[in-house]
Amino acid sequence: MWIADSWRDYEVMDTSSGEKLERWGDYVLVRPDPQVIWSTPHEHPAWKKKNAHYHRSSKGGGEWEFISLPDEWEIGYRNLTFRLKPFSFKHTGLFPEQAVNWDWFSGIIRSADKPVKVLNLFAYTGGATLAAAAAGAQVTHVDASKGMVAWAKENAVSSGLGEAPIRWLVDDCVKFVEREIRRGNKYDGIIMDPPSYGRGPKGEIWKIEDSIWPFLELTAQILSENALFFLINSYTTGLQPAVLSYMLNMSVGKRFGGKVQADEVGLPVSGNGLVLPCGASGRWEK
Repeated sequence: MWIADSWRDYEVMDTSSGEKLERWGDYVLVRPDPQVIWSTPHEHPAWKKKNAHYHRSSKGGGEWEFISLPDEWEIGYRNLTFRLKPFSFKHTGLFPEQAVNWDWFSGIIRSADKPVKVLNLFAYTGGATLAAAAAGAQVTHVDASKGMVAWAKENAVSSGLGEAPIRWLVDDCVKFVEREIRRGNKYDGIIMDPPSYGRGPKGEIWKIEDSIWPFLELTAQILSENALFFLINSYTTGLQPAVLSYMLNMSVGKRFGGKVQADEVGLPVSGNGLVLPCGASGRWEK
């Protein structure tokens, strides 16, 4: 398992009864997690000192209970700063487990002896975009949500990357890649963090089990001849690491050679020594 264990401002402190106890900087949140199917006594003192609690509804969705939490706050990871805020369906605007992938491709970018162009698809609030830009890459950031792209720009400014060579685009990722193929544009690194289900700006439906393989084949067409890496993330339990590995080998490895690896991604739990699974990632590296 690839474990994101280099955080200072974020920590999973405990897990029990379908929930995780987290520290985000100075604030403690309790949020649901489907992987936590065990029940243990709430002995960690922070359970009683939470600043907010997301309660899942039996009818689907849920709502926040705010005890003492600001509307927005910031946390840092290495040289990056992220603005956080609680919003729909338990999210805060950041997936901390992805830091282990940020470190991986940042090392590749820094070691390259050439300018590196990176494409970040389904780019959300820009964690991977900022990590790539901080490592020296020129980044194209694509997400279908105008609000998420605006949030990512705020994170760039907070991280001192407001003037970095980042192209911010609100667009449907599939249609964007199709246009890039027609334009003949190429990228040295591609990051793909597709949702399990979503809609594009014009109502285009995305369902990962049906859409990911043809999209992966499509996106492989815009890798440069001397491409460096390809990263795909999945939070869907049906897409196990082996599936990600097979897809990358068939779509990218077959053409470019290199090495494909895939594994679960996780976060250490400080209170009990466990590692909380947080989906899977597939990596191709030349």
